[in-house]
Amino acid sequence: MKSPDERRRSDRAHAAILEAASQTVQELGYGKTTIEGIAARAGVGKQTIYRWWSSKGAVVIDALLAGQTETDWPDSGDLGTDLRLVLRATTLEFADERTSATLRALMLDMQDDPALSESVMTRMLGPQLEATKRRLRSAQQAGQVDAAVDLDLAVEVIFGPIYHRWILRTHPFDEAYADALTNLAIRALGPAVAGAVGR
Repeated sequence: MKSPDERRRSDRAHAAILEAASQTVQELGYGKTTIEGIAARAGVGKQTIYRWWSSKGAVVIDALLAGQTETDWPDSGDLGTDLRLVLRATTLEFADERTSATLRALMLDMQDDPALSESVMTRMLGPQLEATKRRLRSAQQAGQVDAAVDLDLAVEVIFGPIYHRWILRTHPFDEAYADALTNLAIRALGPAVAGAVGR
């Protein structure tokens, strides 16, 4: 069992590694970030990092998530208003080149690292998708989304176009795009259109 002093040293080292990873990614980008560089910046040995994390991607994910609060949607009572806020914020994040580059590199590493892929899906994307479904379920109860709509599919309708544009770099992101996507999603998920499709 660790002594209180050992636990404090361990906590300080853990926090220093996360801070070093965050700063290094911001300054150098994900591709040029290394375990060795993170360790040097944090003032620890590589083995200290590998004691807690299996890869660079695992450290970076924890650094990205450090300090974040539980993901949830605004709920003004009007789905269109709330969706517009979320999509504007999402497209703004994807338009940021440094953030975008980090996410792209993580997605590439995920293809060959099942553990990293699971971590990204369950810890980064999973909470966002569940928050979206909670808000859509509330909108269903309010009669703003058709009761028969599959919520997993509805999430793809909302965010799928953003990922398509982001991955293929077909067009830039701006507020006009977020607003147009909001209007399209509201029409697609609304009770009149959804009901007509089902008949």
